[in-house]
Amino acid sequence: MPDPKKSGLSENSLGAIAYITVFPAIFFLAVPPYNKSANVRYNAWQSIILFALAFVLSIVLSIIPLLNTYLESIVYLSLYSLVSFLWIFVSVWCAIATLFGKRIKLPLLGAWAERQSKR
Repeated sequence: MPDPKKSGLSENSLGAIAYITVFPAIFFLAVPPYNKSANVRYNAWQSIILFALAFVLSIVLSIIPLLNTYLESIVYLSLYSLVSFLWIFVSVWCAIATLFGKRIKLPLLGAWAERQSKR
């Protein structure tokens, strides 16, 4: 568990920072004082999984329109925009909740992140 006096940040703040981008989440899993906290590890893993899922869906939804007609392309690009919006919304929601000390457990992703954080 990181010493708040040493780093100046609480576990809740560190967990919220993990949702900003994938890079702080990876950093928190790799650096020794931060990777000792189960709460920080949980939020970092959930953030990484959420990012990976959104990234893969975005790639798939941006490639599919190249293979279809114009009308289908509009539908897929709309889905791409929806995935991007939902990813940002869920990330901000998780970050704010974590900052205030609440643990958001996303369906499927949260259970996997919880198993990983207990290792």
